[in-house]
Amino acid sequence: MTKQIILFDGVCNLCEHSVQFIIKHDPRALFSFASLQSDIGQRLLKERGLSPDNIQSVVYVTDKKVYTSSTAALKIAYHLDGGWKWLYYLIVIPKPIRDLFYSFIAKNRYKWFGKTESCLLPNPENKKRFLE
Repeated sequence: MTKQIILFDGVCNLCEHSVQFIIKHDPRALFSFASLQSDIGQRLLKERGLSPDNIQSVVYVTDKKVYTSSTAALKIAYHLDGGWKWLYYLIVIPKPIRDLFYSFIAKNRYKWFGKTESCLLPNPENKKRFLE
């Protein structure tokens, strides 16, 4: 099975809730997680040619590719249980249009959802899914 890692903003409340949502709807435990702020998150970004300073989105890393913004979100949704996988078909909307909406939410996420002082601490049951 290929490695699938989701890099998220560890101090963003919306991002933290999104990670919890993904865990709940990922019963096969396909995804591992790391915060963008963590050493491993920074290293993965650099290894894939992304500037750690300019990331304002979720990053979805597989063995072969890296996805950001709306494409990352839709590709993640495809692997979730229930009807969430149907969101993937929004991929037919041109990326600039999808990313316009994604960027609007990303730029306002702290104002709308708040921010924490530290990264998410996973519960013991999910700890093995978080990379250190």
